[in-house]
Amino acid sequence: MKVITLPDELNFNSSLSISVYDYESAKEISKQQILLNKNTFSFLQEGTKEVFFDNSSFAIDNSQFLLMKSGHCLMTEKLSNVAGYYRSILFFFSNEDVLKFIRKFELSPTDSRKLYSTYLFTYDSFIKTFVDSLLGISKLSSPIQKNILDAKFEEIMLYLIEFKGVSFLYSIINNSDNQSQRFIQTIESNQLNKLTIKELSFLSNMSVSTFKREFEKHFQNSPSKWFRKKRLEHSAFLLKNKSKRPSDIYEEIGYENLSSFIQAFKLKFGVTPKQHQSN
Repeated sequence: MKVITLPDELNFNSSLSISVYDYESAKEISKQQILLNKNTFSFLQEGTKEVFFDNSSFAIDNSQFLLMKSGHCLMTEKLSNVAGYYRSILFFFSNEDVLKFIRKFELSPTDSRKLYSTYLFTYDSFIKTFVDSLLGISKLSSPIQKNILDAKFEEIMLYLIEFKGVSFLYSIINNSDNQSQRFIQTIESNQLNKLTIKELSFLSNMSVSTFKREFEKHFQNSPSKWFRKKRLEHSAFLLKNKSKRPSDIYEEIGYENLSSFIQAFKLKFGVTPKQHQSN
């Protein structure tokens, strides 16, 4: 599958550090490999979106929007059942824009919460008005566009930190040098997401062969065996604690049919899923 680089491959010429693109599509995509060269707000308007990053994943509808850090991700876009198309207003900005904002408003970290690559927010009336205000900017001359977009960037960031704090800002500009820690975090964050080895390799920014070597070095097991073990352990939790039926969960756990799930479960735990529930 071809890697799509954004915003480079969008059909608009923007030499501006901060830019807006009104993206519409009548074609669905599933787990498209995306390289974000800039940080991006995806203000979803129509359809649904699912993203997988190294340490976080979200599925949203058009009551929500995402802030995504630059880097590798997998993206699924589905069309709106009502409108019949997918639409998202993309708002791109660089790490330097974030640093300038932090310096200008003399912000400092307030806690040491975990840093993520993507954040989910819910629309309110302010955000909806803000997104509407972005749509006409591209029609203006470049110098005016730059000044307005600079102001719009400050506006959305000031609004979000009022309610969410500043930790998400520091997540955006954080570039962890600990490759091993990032690799382990990518695996553990996606252990229940049904991603292929190739997709996980892409999120880890590695070739498949390098990914497999790193995996066995850190987890002392092959990827297929390790993920199967984790998903079966999760199935045992769902059966016991969530009163799920085996027929409800076998696909979620990654099995093509119920009988193969029951066989694998019994091989691991010594009892069938139903026996596990009744014990």
